[in-house]
Amino acid sequence: MSSASFVDYVKIFCRSGNGGAGSSHLRREKFVPKGGPDGGDGGRGGHVILRGNGQMWTLLHLKFRRHIFAEHGGAGGRQQSTGADGEDVVIEVPPGTVVKTAESGEMILEVTSHGEERILVKGGRGGLGNVHFKSPTNQTPRYAQPGEKGSEGWFILELKLLADVGLVGFPNAGKSTLLSVLSSAKPKIADYPFTTLVPNLGIVACRDNKSFVMADIPGIIEGAHEGKGLGVRFLRHIERNSLLLFVIPADTGDIRREYEILLNELSLYNPELLDKKRVLAVSKTDLLDDELKSGLSRDLPDIPGIFVSSFTGTGLNQLKDLLWGVLNEN
Repeated sequence: MSSASFVDYVKIFCRSGNGGAGSSHLRREKFVPKGGPDGGDGGRGGHVILRGNGQMWTLLHLKFRRHIFAEHGGAGGRQQSTGADGEDVVIEVPPGTVVKTAESGEMILEVTSHGEERILVKGGRGGLGNVHFKSPTNQTPRYAQPGEKGSEGWFILELKLLADVGLVGFPNAGKSTLLSVLSSAKPKIADYPFTTLVPNLGIVACRDNKSFVMADIPGIIEGAHEGKGLGVRFLRHIERNSLLLFVIPADTGDIRREYEILLNELSLYNPELLDKKRVLAVSKTDLLDDELKSGLSRDLPDIPGIFVSSFTGTGLNQLKDLLWGVLNEN
């Protein structure tokens, strides 16, 4: 997916419909010249609703649709006829979409699954017709309730990708290449930093027709939690992953030190990320012999780890088995 078509942040203005006014009609027919009240209720104003759509991966469709208005409810009528409800506006969004108020940044709802519907802005209630106000002392009330006003406001929609495994590493660590050989995803790959500018998702097939979803996000640099590099814009995509796969190339100066820097950036961004399961993949190991691997193994972080090579395929099946096992332990 190109950077132009991937949008994970939009700001929109939504307004629900007003409720319809109740009717103050009095029954008047040929043989009933002085009938009682028979005004119906007004219809409900239309809601603005968010619906999860598992076939969508971006908020691009909302980038140029900044104002969204639902329909007003219809007025009540004679013979206790209820006005028509205003038509709801349904906004389809990818699972993993979070909605915040633009004014305070407070999270108000999130859509996490396909088909899930959440009301973003509730339509106004319809007013009661005069038939509801009839009493022994007021046989012919000539008044009814007006409809309730709808609601409106500016909202921020943020997408946090839903994946089982999130790839974490510095730029040019080999994350995109690893995703491409483990799945059918085709991310942009080149030998320079920040090749990946948008998150990529891939489905990794395991033994016995099992599979899991892996997400590759742009590389993290030191200071990312403060917005450096691509910063917090993409760090939020890690929040929804069940397991974090740290990808560190074998030719780095100090694997443990690089792991600690990455872990520190995640901690400074959101300390809850440290509660997630972690696995280490030492990439680009096709040029290492057994002796070098043995030497590196003695100084690796204390988490499950494996040496892999996307070029030769070394360790890839073992990595998939390891990830599947960690995902499904307990």
